[in-house]
Amino acid sequence: MKLQKDEEIVKVIHHHPFPFIIQMFKALGASLPFFFFLFIASSAIPNFYLVIINLGIIFIFSLVIMYLALIYWMDKLIITNQRVIHVDWELLTLKKEYSGLLNDIQEISSQEHGILSALYLFDYGVLKLETASSKTTITFYQTPDPDGVKAFLMEHIRNCRPDTNSCEVDPLASLASES
Repeated sequence: MKLQKDEEIVKVIHHHPFPFIIQMFKALGASLPFFFFLFIASSAIPNFYLVIINLGIIFIFSLVIMYLALIYWMDKLIITNQRVIHVDWELLTLKKEYSGLLNDIQEISSQEHGILSALYLFDYGVLKLETASSKTTITFYQTPDPDGVKAFLMEHIRNCRPDTNSCEVDPLASLASES
């Protein structure tokens, strides 16, 4: 991602941690059948090979967890003083970037998980930005506090109108006023 001339980053939003933790437990759960099979076959395998196989299973699933963590941390929504950029890492070798100018954003919608979203643990959802071009729709899943991000974006767009010649937004002040 390369910023344009006079473009400054105002806010960077990463995914909510709770869905990531669920993914980690799924990866750990996927390793259990391998350890169970090894436990059943342990009487027929010499101790030296048992240790090597256990370390191999731990190593492989550690790589899976590190891979999931890298994808999780590299995915982000970047809000600048000129546009919104979604950096979407689908694989470690496949990165897609979607961007829309602030002035072109026509609709901002958010979805949360009902009454449970009052708790921080479940306060995540989908943020969808639609631009004037029908081809550009930015969808950011697992957004922490999607309603708060939506309010921040709406205020940021209002403050960055072309007729104002300035784009002064304090991210901390706008988020504190929502609480």
